[in-house]
Amino acid sequence: MPSGLSVEITESSFEELFKGHFRELAAYAFAMLNDQVMAEEVVQQVFYQIWEKRETVVFDTSVKAYLYKSVYHRCLNYRKHQKIRQEHARQVLWQKQEAQPEATGISNKEMVSQIQSAIDSLPEQCRLIFQMSRFEELKYREIADRLEISVKTVEAQMGKALKQLRVLLGNYLTTISATLIYILNNLN
Repeated sequence: MPSGLSVEITESSFEELFKGHFRELAAYAFAMLNDQVMAEEVVQQVFYQIWEKRETVVFDTSVKAYLYKSVYHRCLNYRKHQKIRQEHARQVLWQKQEAQPEATGISNKEMVSQIQSAIDSLPEQCRLIFQMSRFEELKYREIADRLEISVKTVEAQMGKALKQLRVLLGNYLTTISATLIYILNNLN
């Protein structure tokens, strides 16, 4: 059983708590995040969590200290998440720059032509299943249901398609793997 101050939170006491602390908590969050919209969002999330757990919330310290501590930790989590997103974005940008077709002497037009030719050379059912999986982003079960075939058949056909595409596009594979989505989106 947690120790601390157990407080019954009614709708009116929650409203009073919210009105009495929102602005100062938002200012505190803004000082940490330097983003007014996100600062208010963080404070709203803290109050939302309190409201959701109003029957079981226990304040280990004063209510004000609890609120500041909660906002502080949410801000830290947000900043950590932002750093991860920025690092991911840097990695993606770096990979795109490393895989620029011009750097390998292959133009986008040539690559699109090679990809389309390789896909077109697949047997009909194999091509259809590959396109449904990769372009329509359907799951194997969904493809099987649509085509009235077994999931095992879908798996086998996808394996066949991928094997044949690796053979046909072997010379371009490293370049294509990093830029395939970009190019395929520009096929339309």
